[in-house]
Amino acid sequence: MPQLGPYTLHTIETGRFGLDGGAMFGVVPKPLWEKRIAPDEQNRIPLAMRCLLLEGNDRLILIDTGLGDTYTDKFAKIFAVDHEHSELHRSLEAVGFSAADVTDVVLTHLHFDHGGGCTTRRNGALALTFPNATHYVQRAHWNWAQNPNPREKNSFLQENLEPLAAAPQLHLLDGDVPLFDNISVRTVFGHTEAQQLVKIDGDEQTLVFVADLLPTTAHVPLPYVMGYDVRPLETMKEKKAFLEEAHAEGWHLFFEHDPEVAVANLQEGAKGLETTNHRSLADL
Repeated sequence: MPQLGPYTLHTIETGRFGLDGGAMFGVVPKPLWEKRIAPDEQNRIPLAMRCLLLEGNDRLILIDTGLGDTYTDKFAKIFAVDHEHSELHRSLEAVGFSAADVTDVVLTHLHFDHGGGCTTRRNGALALTFPNATHYVQRAHWNWAQNPNPREKNSFLQENLEPLAAAPQLHLLDGDVPLFDNISVRTVFGHTEAQQLVKIDGDEQTLVFVADLLPTTAHVPLPYVMGYDVRPLETMKEKKAFLEEAHAEGWHLFFEHDPEVAVANLQEGAKGLETTNHRSLADL
């Protein structure tokens, strides 16, 4: 497996799901976006819930957690949830670990497909999936999620947040900070309040977990902004600045939701920056 700084990196696939293609691409017309990701008969596009595990420095750090297992049958049908493809605990076991081994969970934000896996149902009650882990969330985002606006309310499953709210393992961050050796977070505000991207620096390479700033490789063009974003114009500004920096610095980008591509780089194309060198994390 690839190594960055003191960490060995593992892809943790936690399942697949589907979201409405129109919502995922906002004002971009369907004849354009469907060339990039084809929808199903209900207009949903397939999406991964791909998390990243960092092993090293006596830590086991998980970035995002996927959907988890507390959803209803109705929810699973609406969002085409597929845990036959992959599942959090099976993926952890495949690389030699269990949820109890995780020392730290970094949550980019608390929408159900990113933070839902923090909570599980144990003996009929909701409990933390990672009982021994410190959970890192931006303070501004945590407060935002506790009192969600009507537009975003359904993206936060409040019962998934309750065990974390009551736990001493919740650690709130304030802005762009170094988190561990070789790991830092950067906040962006277009998709939701204070989403945090995670940057991992090695001696010669840098990998950035881009979360929902760039949900898939198809979202690199500036106008391709999700209808889910609470501040779409801010997303465009943040995306432009990030892409320019990532290209100039030669960063590798880790995609959480792209159904096919885990890691890519950027290059200049005929219409601006575009992804290249699509590959798995193992080929970093």
